[in-house]
Amino acid sequence: MPNFDVYNKEGQKVSEVTLSDDIFGSEVKQHTMWLVVKAQLAGRRAGTHKVQTRAEVRGGGRKPFKQKGTGGARQGSIRAAQHVGGGMAFGPKPRSYAQAIPKRQKRVALISALSLRANEKKIVLVDDLTLPEIKTRLMVGIINNFKTKKALVIESRENTNLVLSTRNLEKHKWLPPEAINVYDVLNHDIVIMNVNVAKELDSRLARPVR
Repeated sequence: MPNFDVYNKEGQKVSEVTLSDDIFGSEVKQHTMWLVVKAQLAGRRAGTHKVQTRAEVRGGGRKPFKQKGTGGARQGSIRAAQHVGGGMAFGPKPRSYAQAIPKRQKRVALISALSLRANEKKIVLVDDLTLPEIKTRLMVGIINNFKTKKALVIESRENTNLVLSTRNLEKHKWLPPEAINVYDVLNHDIVIMNVNVAKELDSRLARPVR
């Protein structure tokens, strides 16, 4: 089982903790992570694109010119797709880009992402992440102690001071333990979490998926 150093808010090592090898030391399955990240990003697409067909474009109710004798091709409406300002044939319509991903696959991908970050020494466990007040500067100071430009902070919603102190940070992000996901783990330089949160994730991800 892998041992992790536990730090205080000043970035000093204070102890060690052992976490499950099945969660933080598992085989990294890159293809599974790619599938889940692709599905996550697809689900974020609004899908509100819309173009008008010739039936929806205003005007063009009458035949623009007579059928014969002009030397040109016959036309029934200036709102047909071949005319400027006409409708579009087979254009994009509102749709959902969501992709269904099995729960087991999501779990494997998240375990792979955590194991990858653990192998890279990019999971930082802190013994206490409470703040005395809501102050963005205090949160920036804690993150800077671990020398990173883009951190993902995993902490309980009950830690209100931390949650509110993190929301204005442009490059750093807070997530509750239940919302941790593959994309955000991979999209940040390091993952900072309370040691109790790490144990909670270890226990939750070890349970079989129903």
